[in-house]
Amino acid sequence: MSPGITFGVATVSVSALVLGGVACSTGPTETETAAQEFADALTRRDVQAAAALTSDPTAAATAIGQMFEGLNPTDARFVVASTDSDAGTFALDADWTFAAGAAADTPSGTAPTSSAAETTAASSPPAREWTYTTSGGGQAVADGGAIPWDPALLAPGLTADATLRYTALAGGSPAVLAGNGSPLMTEQTVTVVTLDPTAVPDPTASAAALAPLLQPIAPTVTAESISADLAAAQGRPLSVITLRDSDLAPIEAQLAAIPGVTQVKQTRLLTVDKATQSPAFEGLRTLWEEAQADTAGWAVQLVQPDGTARWLAGQDGTAAPDIATTLDPAIQASAQAAIAGLPQQAAIVAIRPSTGGVLAVAQNSAAGAQGPIALTGLYPPGSTFKIVTTSAALQGGSVTPDTVLPCPGVATIEGRTIPNDDNFDLGSVPLHTAFARSCNTTMGQLAVSMTPTALHDAAQQFGLGVDYVTPGLTTVTGSVPPADTPAERVESAIGQGRVTASPFGMALVAASVARGSTPAPMLVQGQPGVGDTTPTPAPAAVTDQLKSMMRETVTAGTATQLADIPDVRGKTGTAEVAGQPSHGWFVGIDQDVAFAVFVAGADSSGPAVDAAGRFLRPIQAYATR
Repeated sequence: MSPGITFGVATVSVSALVLGGVACSTGPTETETAAQEFADALTRRDVQAAAALTSDPTAAATAIGQMFEGLNPTDARFVVASTDSDAGTFALDADWTFAAGAAADTPSGTAPTSSAAETTAASSPPAREWTYTTSGGGQAVADGGAIPWDPALLAPGLTADATLRYTALAGGSPAVLAGNGSPLMTEQTVTVVTLDPTAVPDPTASAAALAPLLQPIAPTVTAESISADLAAAQGRPLSVITLRDSDLAPIEAQLAAIPGVTQVKQTRLLTVDKATQSPAFEGLRTLWEEAQADTAGWAVQLVQPDGTARWLAGQDGTAAPDIATTLDPAIQASAQAAIAGLPQQAAIVAIRPSTGGVLAVAQNSAAGAQGPIALTGLYPPGSTFKIVTTSAALQGGSVTPDTVLPCPGVATIEGRTIPNDDNFDLGSVPLHTAFARSCNTTMGQLAVSMTPTALHDAAQQFGLGVDYVTPGLTTVTGSVPPADTPAERVESAIGQGRVTASPFGMALVAASVARGSTPAPMLVQGQPGVGDTTPTPAPAAVTDQLKSMMRETVTAGTATQLADIPDVRGKTGTAEVAGQPSHGWFVGIDQDVAFAVFVAGADSSGPAVDAAGRFLRPIQAYATR
């Protein structure tokens, strides 16, 4: 083959390849490229990149940014649905997803708390979706130019002077009901009174004018306290107080006349009776917020400059059911009144043994400043723990209520010197007398021969040490670790050492004795708590013997102040605290009401027993309800 022929064949072959490449080109057109880049930028929520592809980047950036801000989606996807490369036009499919309970704007004027929002997200309500198709483009796009800017390319009907908004729609506000069916908490209008120091030349003068108006409602609010809070706010507006309508009405005009003071209306879940307070209400507010979120509707709206809005998508909300609680208003009020005047931290928890329903959770102001101590505060239970110690001893089989045991004023047991209160000495007495008179020395000696887990196991039979998950209620019962040495058991036997309990936990102990088994605690009717273990009840004979001994405590023991109250049973307790006054306790049973009274730093059980009397006497008519 000659060189010339070879060259000619090669030339033809290369030419054919080049021509074939041109003829089979499949690259995207200008229209397809522009449409895809615009859709991808919107899906990435890259406002500037999407706007830069249009003929008016400034106007487009404003509209696109407002769209994402106003709709606040959990997800947004834009897909090129079709293109016409000759005309330069294209269509986009949009798919927006919104989470239930999440909204850019809430009509009630209040945003859900973080705990409520987290709980709502965890319960995974149905997602809310909005889908539609838009179109745009033109010859300029086909020629490789910018996409002609038109707000309607983002959403149907959107214009340059309109905005998009996603909002939750309340389906009706449920009430929180007391155990008798009466409203306990309802959604009410409140007014937040705010002082803006930047709006007035002399914020101190405004504080001085504001304080006298608020002091009859909130005595702790003074001109000095407002000024101090303003300084801490460092120039930011200060929310001074939130007022109910009944408190606002007499002073509304005077507030409006003070320079720098503004009044903002909101809605909140409040007690019907302003005087009713309880740490249990916080959990009920969370449940209420969850119910609101779960039943809320939603809407995507096209909002005009004059504020009028047109519905684009959404669904109406449904009315959430009322939340029926087990709380008894009369028992709650009595519990509050019984401890309100005490200077020390004090708490009362009451439970109905037959159902486990929580009847009252009360704290005084000193306790409230420390948090929900009635439900989660852990303290040595002192001699109230002798209920557990006596139960363990009776189950051990070595004693009966009538077994005569020594009760010296002071005893050295396993190297630990144990005194009775004021070193009282009873000599030798039956166990039931030692219980009623609260003999530390007797109980300490009984514990020496117990197994390391005897007290731990007996405590769990009464719910102490069990962790419960209870709708609307966050609680800790207490802790009774195994006591490996006799010395540790001596400490534990009298409610000291490593033994701790909350007022809630000791109320559950009393309820367990009354019922004969531990009731599942319950705040919302029909929704009992679930424990991390199911307590095995103490033998019925033992709980009957304990109830008899608890009655003797009132008739002839350490709680005779309550002897005028028919059939009340209980156990007193004084718990030592290193370097501080002792805590005072009383746990009791009055028919179908079991309760615990705790007074921190009382230095004896006396203040707790007296508070128990103030609590019980007004509710005798309610005890069997």
